[in-house]
Amino acid sequence: MQKESLYKQVAAEIKSVTEGENNVIANMASVSCLLNMAFDDFFWVGFYLVDPLNKEELVVGPYQGTLGCLRISFNRGVCGAAAKTGTTQIVDNVHEFPDHIACDSQTNSEIVVPVYNKDHELIAVLDVDSTKFSTFDETDQRWLEKILTNVFTK
Repeated sequence: MQKESLYKQVAAEIKSVTEGENNVIANMASVSCLLNMAFDDFFWVGFYLVDPLNKEELVVGPYQGTLGCLRISFNRGVCGAAAKTGTTQIVDNVHEFPDHIACDSQTNSEIVVPVYNKDHELIAVLDVDSTKFSTFDETDQRWLEKILTNVFTK
C-alpha cells in the first residue's frame, strides 16, 4: 500500500480512537501504537514530553520500540532541535546530524515533529526512527503534523 493511503487509513483510525479522549498520555500511547503498527519501516515511534520542572528538557513518554533515551536537552540531537526550533526535523542519515544522540545504534533516519496543545504551547515531540536511510519525506511531515494537530489541539 502506498504511503499516502496508509497515512489516510491510520489517521482515520487515530481519530476514531482518540475522539472524545482528553487524556494526553492515553492519546500519545494510542498514536504511538497505531503509527508503529501501520508502517513496516517505523522502528521506534514515541513521544518525548517537555519536562514541567525543566522546560528546556524532554523526558521519554509513551512509545513503541526498543529502549529510548530517558532525557534529552533542547540543545542536543534531532529531538532537541525540533523542540528548540519548533519545526519538524527530517534527517536522512542521523550519523551525519551534528550532536546526534544514539539512543539505539540501529537508527539510521529520523523524523521529529513538535507537538502543541490548543494554546499553542509545546508539550512534546513525536520521534519516529527507521533502520533504513532516507525513510522520511514531506509526505510523512504533512501527515504527522496533521495527525498531531487533530489529536492534541482539540
